[in-house]
Amino acid sequence: MPQAQILCHLVAAGNMVAVRMGEIGMTKGKVLVSGASGYIAGFAIKQLLAEGWQVRGTLRSMARADAVRDALGAPGLELVAADLMADAGWAEAAAGADYMLHIASPIPLREPKNPDDLIRPARDGALRALRAARDAGVKRVVMTSSVAAICYGADRSSRSFTEADWSDPAHPESYAYIQSKTIAERAARAFIAAEGNGLEFCTVNPSAVIGPVLGGDFSPSLEVVKKLMGGELPGLPRLGFALVDARDIADLHIRAMTAPGMNGERFIGAGDFLWMKDIAEILKFRLGAQARKVPTRMLPDFLLKAASLFDPTVRMVVPELGRERRCDSAHARATLGWETRPASESIVDCAQSLLAAGLVK
Repeated sequence: MPQAQILCHLVAAGNMVAVRMGEIGMTKGKVLVSGASGYIAGFAIKQLLAEGWQVRGTLRSMARADAVRDALGAPGLELVAADLMADAGWAEAAAGADYMLHIASPIPLREPKNPDDLIRPARDGALRALRAARDAGVKRVVMTSSVAAICYGADRSSRSFTEADWSDPAHPESYAYIQSKTIAERAARAFIAAEGNGLEFCTVNPSAVIGPVLGGDFSPSLEVVKKLMGGELPGLPRLGFALVDARDIADLHIRAMTAPGMNGERFIGAGDFLWMKDIAEILKFRLGAQARKVPTRMLPDFLLKAASLFDPTVRMVVPELGRERRCDSAHARATLGWETRPASESIVDCAQSLLAAGLVK
């Protein structure tokens, strides 16, 4: 066969392979992401789309659909209505999905008067999502829990917490959010054991999530950077957090979704533990004049304790003064090859995006 003819056949074969690869990419599978307007969910959706997955997201109200698509740069994103507190819409949302990332859960900026205002949506919403996934034949659900379900209501030892630990929702220091995450995860695991009918399930338990914003909605964890940058705090309380980037947590969800043999697993997603003074120093050093409002002086414990007598939100953080809650992500790293970017990078990216979005006072 002449060389030119051979070349033509090779080109034709290459084109056919490319077409077939494109077809395979188009049929990689469909993932249902609950709470598509949420902070972690946004990054999960962006990564899934970039990897070639079909994505369907749920929203409590379709009134926000266009804003969510704009924030994610995904004009064709499929969005459907499904509320954590109602059965309507969940069966339709799960229909045809291969996997589900159940990320939707209420996160308050302040302590509610009634803990059930958080507990019921978190627990009942998780059960609604799991029932819909089971009935639709979804292969696996990865649910976003939290280290709030792991490292509260325990002794004040300096040890690192692992996936074997559970928070005690009845402990006096377990405020409503801790109760909601612990009770919801326990309920989900009990459902899978009793009624899962082969549905695979695992959880990702993030620590305080930060990173760049995608829009006006973002994790309350970012309020720390926002308030520091805006000079809204009179000083730096002795509070610290294990920080993790939203982009890395999204990646952890997707790794847990596709890796074989993950049924029943639990993955802590936590990075470096930093005190507020450490965060302030990073902002001052890296951002210079842009961080001119960031305070530098420490805030005495007694001032917060006095303020807690009148402010229930302050009262909620008083037990955290001077407390190091270090969480060990070794299991996620060893099992899924997960890595995190440096906390300083996440802090700076967060601050710069807040400034760019006009969200800092």
